[in-house]
Amino acid sequence: MGIVAGLDSSPEFTRIVVCDADTGAVLKQGYAPHPVEGRPSDVDPQAWLLSLGEAAGGGLLEGVQAIGVSAQQNAVVPLDAQGNTVRPAMVGGDKRAQVAAADLVDALGGREAWAQSVGCVPQAAQPVTKLRWLNKTEPDAALRTAVLLQAHDWLVWQLLGRPVRRTTDRGGASGTGYWSAATGAYRSDLVELALGHPVMLPEVIGPSDAAGTTPEGLLISAGTGETMAAAFGLGIGLGDAVVSLGASGSVMAVHPEALVDNTGMITSLADATGMHLPVVTTLNAVRTLRGAAEMLSLGDLESLSDLAMKSTPGAHGLVLLPYLEGERTPNLPHTAGTLTGLRRESMRPEHLARAAFEGMLCGLADALDVLRGRGVEVRRVFLLGAAAELSAVQAAAPALFGAQVVVPQPADYAAIGAARQAAWALGVSQGTLDPRTPPMWQGPAAQVLEPGEELAVGQAVRQQYVSVREQTYPGAFR
Repeated sequence: MGIVAGLDSSPEFTRIVVCDADTGAVLKQGYAPHPVEGRPSDVDPQAWLLSLGEAAGGGLLEGVQAIGVSAQQNAVVPLDAQGNTVRPAMVGGDKRAQVAAADLVDALGGREAWAQSVGCVPQAAQPVTKLRWLNKTEPDAALRTAVLLQAHDWLVWQLLGRPVRRTTDRGGASGTGYWSAATGAYRSDLVELALGHPVMLPEVIGPSDAAGTTPEGLLISAGTGETMAAAFGLGIGLGDAVVSLGASGSVMAVHPEALVDNTGMITSLADATGMHLPVVTTLNAVRTLRGAAEMLSLGDLESLSDLAMKSTPGAHGLVLLPYLEGERTPNLPHTAGTLTGLRRESMRPEHLARAAFEGMLCGLADALDVLRGRGVEVRRVFLLGAAAELSAVQAAAPALFGAQVVVPQPADYAAIGAARQAAWALGVSQGTLDPRTPPMWQGPAAQVLEPGEELAVGQAVRQQYVSVREQTYPGAFR
């Protein structure tokens, strides 16, 4: 079918992969950092175009027939009626919008009202919350805002030469806080509640649809958010969950329907295939390990992992509830971490190291159980992030999660997912692919870890953790 490209515009850089449209084999790659210092809360979106141009240098895109775009989620680009940016794009999860999030929750009548309306409760990072912040702190800019785009919408629009038609996809729209994955429709009233007046919103097109064609004849696919693109690049389907180990953690899984969760623990996103992607977030993942490493005067996480492996499952009775920054899952925003089970024989560095790993993984297992409790099937868990390579994580995760664990080799999965979307749109346009069935690309190279004989021991460790959590915070998950 030819060759396609996927570009991923993350918070720090643009990465481009050029792939064989039939197999997904990566043929060429490009990379360039954004010309921006650090990770500011406001960014001129032209920076994204500059790094895109640099990453595509040296004829990288010669012969490419279609491009897919993945980009950082939650970045809002407010445009005036002429299509010019009213102010820099609002990106990231900076804390300046926390008050605005609380205001919005109250304005609609509470967390349950939001969950029922759009499948999520406003958080500081979300576009709807940023609009409320803009309305309250920069009213003139808010008043001049006539069109709202997210990062991938804006990049697609630029690649197409800024046409009158502006588009987005289900995945990106589902993270805004003003589009419902359950109904497949915008809630324009929530935009007005946040921003103070109605605006134009991009048309939501289907997963295999093309956003348009450039004057040179290059097909541009719908594009999507980084989370959805990475899931598509990994090739996850029903029965699969993805656990991402960053400073905070997230658990997502493919599901055939949107999940409305009145507690707000589940964010009901759409994926890049027409299915749904419920997500549960924990505030404390690798930050738990970093804190333990500092406490034990260890220079890196590899040393912490090696130390933990000298302990045994259950950490000699030590249990760490890793709520160091408060916690979202369960909803305990004002708590601190808890260490229990201290006895003279358990007060050894290796047991504390082991308790840190088990506490982090049990917190993520709690998040997995939130999804399982709503009927989401989890047969295997894809484990992402640098910490997934640590021996202590790999030793404990399968038994604590109660599932096969897959650790994919590091790759640009968001860019690969964007390229796969481009191949799908190209195939549909040529009549060689079904609009309901994405191209079958080869899955990632990966380590596969089974719970095996350790399952019973792991579940006992998990039960020890749950008992401590219930004693400390009774009914936290009710």
